[in-house]
Amino acid sequence: MDKTGILLINLGSPDAPRPREVRRYLREFLSDPRVIDIPAFARFLLLNLIILPFRPRRSAHAYAKIWTERGSPLVAHSRDLSVKVERELERTAPGRYVVRLAMRYGSPSIASALAEFRTAGVDRIKIAPLYPQYSTAASASSLDRVYSELCAHWNIPAISTLAPFFAHPGFLDPYARQAGELLRQEESAAGRPFDAVVFSFHGIPERHVIRADACGACKFNDECCASVNETNRFCYRAHCFATARGLAERMGLARDRWLLTFQSRLGRTPWLKPYTDLEFAALPERGVKRLFVLSPAFVADCLETLEEISIQGRETFLSAGGEAFVYAPCLNSGDEWARGLAQILVE
Repeated sequence: MDKTGILLINLGSPDAPRPREVRRYLREFLSDPRVIDIPAFARFLLLNLIILPFRPRRSAHAYAKIWTERGSPLVAHSRDLSVKVERELERTAPGRYVVRLAMRYGSPSIASALAEFRTAGVDRIKIAPLYPQYSTAASASSLDRVYSELCAHWNIPAISTLAPFFAHPGFLDPYARQAGELLRQEESAAGRPFDAVVFSFHGIPERHVIRADACGACKFNDECCASVNETNRFCYRAHCFATARGLAERMGLARDRWLLTFQSRLGRTPWLKPYTDLEFAALPERGVKRLFVLSPAFVADCLETLEEISIQGRETFLSAGGEAFVYAPCLNSGDEWARGLAQILVE
């Protein structure tokens, strides 16, 4: 019987919430030309003269706020998910699948996972980046690394790649059910609805969207991203809007009740707008006092969701005059999500 190796890939995390480990992680992460897409010498100067001397200590402090007994929440949730997905696949096709987890940066590494596939004698590999929306900085970078590792060996098995699943029911249905249940519980307890729901996606530089636009049609407006089609099939922004629309529809949210924002910008160049942190600060002045927030660019909670949104974002919103702020957790390793991902992988 053919044996297929399923390689689940997430972005990664430092090994510990200390400056030394964070510096090592950031060096690997930010040295990636698909992440900081500027000339190599300029990237070297930016990294070694501006970022690494100062950022590791600040980031380590942030990681310490979310660290658990099992270490990084991102890695812990991803490990649990990989176990559940393998269990689901084993139930439907005994002995056919071997599931391994890897991080694009940090550990467990892509190289170690591929080595386990070789030991297990897999005949083919399905690469599964766990990023719902396609981006060069995450999706393409992960694929690039896998291909590089595979090409270092004489024998290369058959390879296939999981497509972005930003609008797949296996992803949207469990997310909407989980977030929708929390939304209803919180509104019932308060006796009134939230004023707005924010879908906060990880931001990317606008130039990344432009470079991915093979047709030269990008306008950075709602009309341009009203659907995903042949001309914008690699557009991260269009994928984000498709995810938000799919979740909003399933959660029963009217269009005037939700908005889409982009978080985690770095540097001074234009990133996708509107910016999440600026919206959190401005919403109370526009009458939004009760806010419900999701981060559906992530399938597992991490620094960007737990610290940037649930801690910093909450403080920003409440300090600006907000009265209630609720963050809906990511899918993490929920049973329904594990079944949904197994379904996506089999398809």
